[in-house]
Amino acid sequence: MASPSDLHFQEFDEAAELLSADPQASTLSVSASTLSVSASSSTNSRAAEDVKLELSEEEEGQEESSELLGGQKPSGGFWTFEYYQSFFNVDTMQVLDRLKGSVTPLPGRNFVKHHLKSNPDLYGPFWICTTLVFSVAISGNLSTFLSQRGDPSYHYRPQFHKVTIAAVVIFLYAWLVPVALWGFLMWRQGGERLVGVYSFLETVCVYGYSLFIYIPTSVLWIIPLDWLQWMLIVVAMVISGSVLVLTFWPIVREDTKVMAGVTLVSIVVPHMLLAVGCKLYFFQTAARDAAPTLAPAQHLLTTKST
Repeated sequence: MASPSDLHFQEFDEAAELLSADPQASTLSVSASTLSVSASSSTNSRAAEDVKLELSEEEEGQEESSELLGGQKPSGGFWTFEYYQSFFNVDTMQVLDRLKGSVTPLPGRNFVKHHLKSNPDLYGPFWICTTLVFSVAISGNLSTFLSQRGDPSYHYRPQFHKVTIAAVVIFLYAWLVPVALWGFLMWRQGGERLVGVYSFLETVCVYGYSLFIYIPTSVLWIIPLDWLQWMLIVVAMVISGSVLVLTFWPIVREDTKVMAGVTLVSIVVPHMLLAVGCKLYFFQTAARDAAPTLAPAQHLLTTKST
């Protein structure tokens, strides 16, 4: 059996014989193979770099889209059903938890961090706005009927046009105001003092769930007592406005005091105008005192003329 040294020198001798037979061709072949291997490796590396660049650009586009929409990555184009299906990817327990959080605002509990948890949805805001439209319109009709039922000159007429008005007002508020606020915060984020900003979908989601308290409030507005209706408005505005203020204050407070105050005012004032406007337009309590006083006077004038 050959020793390791014999094997070593035998391999060396074979290599030496090959090199001595045709050293130039052997050298050229080795160098050519080395060049071909290096060339192929460089080509592969360039191709890999190109693939990485393409993937990085695609990933950056997906990251920007996910940041805009709140961490979700919709599959397919915006013209496909799967793209919009991801915005409604919530279960019943998640929706109930968010509804509960919208009526129980607590200091230190951010609605986005404690309830949305990087999974905002449009399912809850859509059905909340739709339900609020019909509850305000129907309750307004019933409230007007109950407040006027003792008047003999009153004839009930269903006011279906109020459903359209309620839908336009509520959906415009639930979409345009969050868009304006999100755009304003994005603009302030690029200023000298960098402020935080939620994604567009998170901002819309917070505004949509904040309107849930007005659904039971609008049902209680059926009671034709003006003082009770105004008291319910104040309670609903405090609860709903607190959800918005406690949610956006942690990112607004990083700005200057003046701009932070302006931002909070721009959040609270439209919310108050929506509630007060719905009360004044859909739940009007017409005066019934003028009718009894005018009727006897008109009767006396007719008797004297005869």
